[in-house]
Amino acid sequence: MKEVFEMENRKSRIGIMGGTFDPIHVGHLILGEAAYQQFQLQKVWFLPSGNPPHKRNREGRATDEQRVEMVRRAISTNPHFSLSLIEMYEDGYSYTYRTLEQLKEQYPETEFYFIIGADSLFSFDSWREPQRIADACHLVAAVRNQIPSERLDAALQSMSRRYHSSFLKLDTPNLDISSAHLRKMIRNKESVKYFLPDSVIAYIQEQHIYGS
Repeated sequence: MKEVFEMENRKSRIGIMGGTFDPIHVGHLILGEAAYQQFQLQKVWFLPSGNPPHKRNREGRATDEQRVEMVRRAISTNPHFSLSLIEMYEDGYSYTYRTLEQLKEQYPETEFYFIIGADSLFSFDSWREPQRIADACHLVAAVRNQIPSERLDAALQSMSRRYHSSFLKLDTPNLDISSAHLRKMIRNKESVKYFLPDSVIAYIQEQHIYGS
């Protein structure tokens, strides 16, 4: 990994953390911070998805404005986390390859590190234009949902060969946290303290999101 950094030391390195963030939770923040440290990034941008094609049923969820505000509050105390609305107000459905190609065009001297969970890595072949995604960034995958590290390593090597690109492993604890489960906990009046930043919990209660 050191050799990669030395070759690219004249370029900025930006992490991209995409997702619906409905709600954003500590797992997202831990992955962003781990990527920042491991890959010596200048910033990590959080990109709430405006209209993700694989999550079209938004009933019982937070509004776009509420999701943006939750992200804003969650990252407000971290100077190297930033909020980007590049996907939030797109016409039509947002696709990762379009976003990354747009960013590459706007910032040609920047190397982008797109951070995903291991479950997303194993479904990567089914994404829209996976080759174009791989051409536009480094893919950074974190262990998730009790997937063995050896299985993740094998998948990263296979993907790197298939797409002739850089698929990297994020060294972080196996964080089995999902926004869907947290929404269910909130609806059931269960405590989500320590799963979500206090500022996000307060906002959910203020706005009565997820039936809180």
